[in-house]
Amino acid sequence: MHSKLTRTTLLVAGLALSSPVLAHDGHFSAGVPGDPKKPARVVMVTMKEGSGQMAFVPDRLDVKLGEQVRFILTNVGELEHEFVLASTEDNLKHAEEMKKNPDMEHDDPNAKRVKPKQKNEIVWRFTKAGKFEYGCLIPGHREAGMTGTINVK
Repeated sequence: MHSKLTRTTLLVAGLALSSPVLAHDGHFSAGVPGDPKKPARVVMVTMKEGSGQMAFVPDRLDVKLGEQVRFILTNVGELEHEFVLASTEDNLKHAEEMKKNPDMEHDDPNAKRVKPKQKNEIVWRFTKAGKFEYGCLIPGHREAGMTGTINVK
């Protein structure tokens, strides 16, 4: 059906099935899934909202090329949030798809949805240099400021 995927949602017998947020060449745009059995730098990321703002804390991270990071995602807010790690271009495209299907849930190597007062994690290895981002692509959340930047050198 598709030889190159971004995030594709198919409706099959009323169920929404989707593939991970992938770059145009069929690979993840921000690196590769990490190996949870190998050492990793732990980065605690808090997801929150309030006063008309939504945010990740921290909202900026510097990473060394080849480094493996274990993101511990903690949602301290009252709303569900997600953490999608990709290029800004890929996240913007996927955010448009989310507007059409706001109930799409993420449980992919580079994307996790976290319920209020819950935790989740992603282990990721940064194999590409450049600027990437993590964002909450639930409609309205990105627009309310819920993005973070990762610089890989």
